[in-house]
Amino acid sequence: MARDTRTADALVIGAGVIGLSAAIRLQEAGMRVRVWTAAPPAETTSAVAAALWYPYRAYPAERVALWGQRTFEELARLAGDPRTGVHMVPGVELWRRSVPDPEWGGGIPGLRRIPPAELPAGYADGHAVTVPVAHMGIYLGYLAGRLAAGGGRLELRTVRVLARAAHSAPLVVDCAGLGARTLAGDDSVLPVRGQVVRVENPGVERFWLDEEHPDGLTYIVPRGEDCILGGTAEEGEWSTTPDPEVARAILRRCAELEPRLAEARILEHRVGLRPGRPSVRLEAAELPGGGHIIHCYGHGGAGVTLSWGCADEVAALARHTST
Repeated sequence: MARDTRTADALVIGAGVIGLSAAIRLQEAGMRVRVWTAAPPAETTSAVAAALWYPYRAYPAERVALWGQRTFEELARLAGDPRTGVHMVPGVELWRRSVPDPEWGGGIPGLRRIPPAELPAGYADGHAVTVPVAHMGIYLGYLAGRLAAGGGRLELRTVRVLARAAHSAPLVVDCAGLGARTLAGDDSVLPVRGQVVRVENPGVERFWLDEEHPDGLTYIVPRGEDCILGGTAEEGEWSTTPDPEVARAILRRCAELEPRLAEARILEHRVGLRPGRPSVRLEAAELPGGGHIIHCYGHGGAGVTLSWGCADEVAALARHTST
C-alpha cells in the first residue's frame, strides 16, 4: 500500500478574507491547513475593500442574513482587540424612496429607522446602525498571522486544475473569488468593478451609504486617520486602472453628503474586482479521482460581511466529508 505523503488535511485556495477565515476555522477544527494563493493577502481584492459590514450584492437573501449575522457577532468581538484593525462605527443607510425593514436587520443590535426630520435633504427614508468596519491593511495581516500562529502555511502558488490540488490534501477548499470563473469553470462568476478614493480624514466619525444615488453608488467609510470614498459597481468590467473622471465624480457625490470631504487630501486611488455571482456558491462535492472539494466563492461586495458565517459552514461541511 502506497504511503500517503500529503502534508495537510485541507488545502485552501485563495488568501482573501474568505480564504483566510475558512482556513482559520478548519485549523481550529483540528486540521493541518495549507493556503495556496496567486497573490499575497495585501494584493487580493479584499485589500481594496472599504470593509463596512453590509450585505451588498450577495445572494440569496435568507442565507446571506444568517452568514452576515454570525460574521457581525465575530467582528464585533474582534473589535475589542486593537491588533485586528476592526472597529465599531456608527452610520446611516439612506434611501430616496420609502423602503421596508432590511432583510439583514434581524439580530443586528441598535438598528433604527431614521425619523423624517433627521434625514438629509433629498432623502425619503433611512436606517441608523453601528456596524463593524475592518481596516483591511491591518485585518488581513492579523488573519494571516493568526493562521501562521496555529501552524498553518501560506504559499504563493497558482492553481490551474482543481483535481491536481487533491494530490496535496484530501480536502480542497475553493475560495478563489473571481478566479473561480476559470478554476471551477463557472461562467456565472463575473467581475463587479469597484473604484474607490482614499483620503485623509477631516474628522468624519460615521459612515454614509447611498446605494441608489442617481449618479452612482455612494459611500463614505471612516477608518480613523483616513476615509474610503466610493464607488462604482460595473458588472462585467475587468479594468483595474483607476479612471480620473470617475474619481472626481466619487469625490463630488461624497462631498454632497459630508462637505468636509471637499478639501480632503487624496492619498490613493484603487480599483478592485468583486466576485459577482447570482448566488454565493457554498457546497461540497467529490473530486474526480478521489478527494473532496468545498466551493466557497461568489460573495459579491460582501466578502468581509459574510466571511465568518461562511467559514463556519465550511468547517461544518469539512467535518461531514471526513465521516
